[in-house]
Amino acid sequence: MDDGKDGAAAPAGAGGAQPDSVSTPLVRHIAQVIAAAGGWLPFERYMHEALYAPGLGYYARAGRVFGRLPGDGSDYVTAPELSPLYGRALARQVAQWLDAADADTVWEFGAGSGALAGQLLDALGPRLRRYVIVEVSPALAARQRERLARHGGRVEWARQWPDALHGVVVGNEVLDAMPVQLLRFDGARWHERGVVVAGDGADDGGFAWADRPTDLRPPVDADFVAGALTELHRQACAFVAGVAERLERGAALFVDYGFPAAEYHHPQRSGGTLMCHRAHRADADPLAEVGAKDITAHVDFSAVALAAQDAGAQVLGYTSQAHFLINCGILELLAGADWRARADVQKLLTEHEMGELFKALAFGRGLADLPLGFARGDRTHTL
Repeated sequence: MDDGKDGAAAPAGAGGAQPDSVSTPLVRHIAQVIAAAGGWLPFERYMHEALYAPGLGYYARAGRVFGRLPGDGSDYVTAPELSPLYGRALARQVAQWLDAADADTVWEFGAGSGALAGQLLDALGPRLRRYVIVEVSPALAARQRERLARHGGRVEWARQWPDALHGVVVGNEVLDAMPVQLLRFDGARWHERGVVVAGDGADDGGFAWADRPTDLRPPVDADFVAGALTELHRQACAFVAGVAERLERGAALFVDYGFPAAEYHHPQRSGGTLMCHRAHRADADPLAEVGAKDITAHVDFSAVALAAQDAGAQVLGYTSQAHFLINCGILELLAGADWRARADVQKLLTEHEMGELFKALAFGRGLADLPLGFARGDRTHTL
């Protein structure tokens, strides 16, 4: 990669001043990081600081992240918060894998509010002896402990990875929160997009985009238009490879929004997938209101699946969230439910809501049975 010395300012998209008091200390921190890096910071590092800087980043602060409705102080809703039937359906797949692996342990990475953990613990009962949460955010871990206190000693928290995994790994909307490299095509060559301090300093103008020539390329060869943006998921792929390497016997399931590579890096997706969320509203400017909103990118499931496969795991299935949940019997679980429960599940399944945009990807070792959740509608051939 050719870093050069000077970052060329991008033609548009500079972040404005930082009016939110929550973000001010974080803005100063990131400005210091930029200065220490020579005045230009790759977006991947910027995103990491914005989300995870200790005590300052979006996921490290004390504010409420997860919730059902605008106005409740939350920024977005995830499937387990939307309906408890999500976890109950997923538990059927987890139970099949626990039996096949002769295991009694589940690891969840990035457990959020703890909603999914509670649903799996309730549904699996004594079949599940250990539930280990690997959480990098002390603030979220504290909320999880409060929510899961009734499950006693069955729940453990870890800040570091175990040396070996025997059982089932789950991750719901964890890959999309991992920092990404951001690329921009100027019509002739690709540049890596980074961040610089705007104006006379962070307190004056916030941050702005700056691009540098790079040898990085999207994984597909296509006719991208000038100004096209896309993301590379180096950290998510490294994370998945780490899970696959440690998985001795069992399976890993990741559910998130995203596409296979051919769709993800399609020329018509010229704006990329980077998005921010605050108060149940979305915007595309990660340089504004830093620390007060989520920054996320859709998942390139082809890249993630390849990382797991290269690390020695077998891809067990890939399908839409709707197919996965229906295969796991969520419609049967709806029997006798009231209208509100049915409306919530409809959001999990319908194409224009979460049913198609969200995908389920599984990989494993030492398992022979066809996974329940991928029995119909498997799309592994599209990866």
